Amino acid sequence: MNPPIQQLLDTADRLLMDEPTAMGKSRYRGAAFALRIALESAVCEVLLASPLAVGRTSARAMFLCLRGHTDAETARRAKAVWRLLCLGCHYHQYEIGPSAEQVRSWRREVHSVIALVST
Repeated sequence: MNPPIQQLLDTADRLLMDEPTAMGKSRYRGAAFALRIALESAVCEVLLASPLAVGRTSARAMFLCLRGHTDAETARRAKAVWRLLCLGCHYHQYEIGPSAEQVRSWRREVHSVIALVST
């Protein structure tokens, strides 16, 4: 695995392991950001390694193109967890941020998907 991707995953893990504080929700959103960037980076690496690489593009387009580079189930899982992470990263004053359990479940899925697309 690419060292920067591993560093992002480690950052998310550290944010999820620390003791809860008044800033707990901010840390969970921060962990979601780190997971989202790690997932996007892993997918980008897969696409850039392809002989049909078109260069860098939007994340939405990358996840659509992933289907041509991996099996349909892996591509579906990647896009699904990416969408959840996008929602978790989005901030609105009137919404509660993601919970620790939500981010932990996203973390497990991101680890699984990155392992699948990196092979």
